[in-house]
Amino acid sequence: MTLQLTLLVLLAAAMHATWNTLIKRSHDRLAELAIVNFFSAVGAVAALPWVGIPDPASWGYIVASIIIHTGYYYLLLQAYRVGDLSHVYPLARGVSPLVVALLSGAIADEALSYGQIAGVLVISLSVASLALDGRWQQRHELKPVLYAVGTGFMIGGYTLVDGTGARLSGNAPAYIAWLFALDCLPLMAVALLLRWRTAGAVLKAQWRTGALGGALALGAYGTVIWALSLGAMAPIAALRETSVVMAAIIGTTFLGEPFGRRRVLAAVGVAGGVIILRVGG
Repeated sequence: MTLQLTLLVLLAAAMHATWNTLIKRSHDRLAELAIVNFFSAVGAVAALPWVGIPDPASWGYIVASIIIHTGYYYLLLQAYRVGDLSHVYPLARGVSPLVVALLSGAIADEALSYGQIAGVLVISLSVASLALDGRWQQRHELKPVLYAVGTGFMIGGYTLVDGTGARLSGNAPAYIAWLFALDCLPLMAVALLLRWRTAGAVLKAQWRTGALGGALALGAYGTVIWALSLGAMAPIAALRETSVVMAAIIGTTFLGEPFGRRRVLAAVGVAGGVIILRVGG
């Protein structure tokens, strides 16, 4: 990975952390997530005339990504329903780079160096460490763990699918635009079905944060997909999950949340993992 690509993925992680903070603050996460996806789609549709159409070989990957994303949204919202965001979100994001690292060899024929493997492990474990809490030892916390781990597998799945699809498309911007233009449809259908009585009021109240979140989401994951088309998937997936620590910093700075020793250690671990990726890659 070049320094430029590393910095670009870290910028995407910062954008990802910001729009996820907007979701975190929402009283209705399903509605907010649907609005964010809608505005991402609006931006993507506006770009379609300029980016063209991806190679037919990549369309199956776009469909597969939409299916996996829909499963991801379901599991993520279920995890938030039965568990605390501060516990399930870091666990899910810590699992996903490990999934990519384990499967990228078979799916994308990528061989990681020992330094890259070490960097991915350090970042993943540092991110997941934010979820550590004595409550995980209680039996009733098993369901949030299962939902979080399932969410992590979904993240790893769509990362692998989109990285491969973008490479096959021959036109990463076109793949990104068409994916975002279509990905919102299943979630919006579910949100309208469940919130049809309040949809207008919710959109009126939350369209500003939704528009900002949509622009950030499009920029964040669009950048990641473009990076996946150029570099090894596992290190990029690990770098992307530094967003969890960035979200913790945002929460401390703007939401008055405590940072604490655990978050300091996680931030140091993530920084160390990034350095290992740069040196060992």
